[in-house]
Amino acid sequence: QVQLVESGGGLVQAGGSLRLSCAASGRTFSNYHMGWFRQAPGKEREFVTAITWNGGSRYYADSVKGRFTISRDNAKNTVYLQMNNVTPEDTAVYYCAARSKLIMVPELPANYGYWGQGTQVTVSS
Repeated sequence: QVQLVESGGGLVQAGGSLRLSCAASGRTFSNYHMGWFRQAPGKEREFVTAITWNGGSRYYADSVKGRFTISRDNAKNTVYLQMNNVTPEDTAVYYCAARSKLIMVPELPANYGYWGQGTQVTVSS
């Protein structure tokens, strides 16, 4: 079992920045690809970004490309989401998730076996 705990959410004004963190424990962190998803009230959970086990490949939704950056530090068992130039449309609960290195499609929530509890991000105008 992998335990994931997100932190760093909060209230920020449009145009500002936040950095979310996801701390992993329970199994070898480098065995997993990692992803970030978000869910706004009344909407489906949507893909934000993902990173492969060694950081060699990164994937971004069109809505965040050029504004958000995913990174990981395997020595610290932690994944980060740097959010720059945020907009009110970024308001959502943000979740980190882990998937097997055998699963090659990063955009589908069903491919992730482990999820954190989520952290709220609210962007005001």
